[in-house]
Amino acid sequence: MEKTNVMRILDQKKINYKSYSYVDTDAISGIEVAEVLKEDHNRVFKTLVTVSNTNNYFVFVIPVNKELDLKKAAKAVGVKSVSMLKQKELLPLTGYVHGGCSPIGMKKSFLTTFDSTSNNYDTVIFSAGKIGYQVEVNIEDLKNIVKLQIADIIV
Repeated sequence: MEKTNVMRILDQKKINYKSYSYVDTDAISGIEVAEVLKEDHNRVFKTLVTVSNTNNYFVFVIPVNKELDLKKAAKAVGVKSVSMLKQKELLPLTGYVHGGCSPIGMKKSFLTTFDSTSNNYDTVIFSAGKIGYQVEVNIEDLKNIVKLQIADIIV
């Protein structure tokens, strides 16, 4: 399997992970990815990038079958409001394309908030930074490479 930059960063930091590839499938949505991987939808997470009323950027990582609560998200990061980043702004800001955005390895380091449901699992699965690839990582290990917090941020 091809190694993504996310996998290389995990290797470099000596963080254990499991990688998945679904390039041979038609899976596009996070729910479809979870089904192809035969994983619980609540354990497979999607990475969302937002911009605040103060023009700061924040990353939120939530289960693929859930929606981000923008009010809870803003409160979690201590700002008045956040809104979803426009898709055309994602690549220049993060280095990732829509559908392949990972909380690991963005061009800049942004505060990343995982939904509190991540506490229900020893490991969670999210994008490996390229469409068709996912990684499974322990959240505690992620704290070594990502500015990470956990909060209730879903609807």
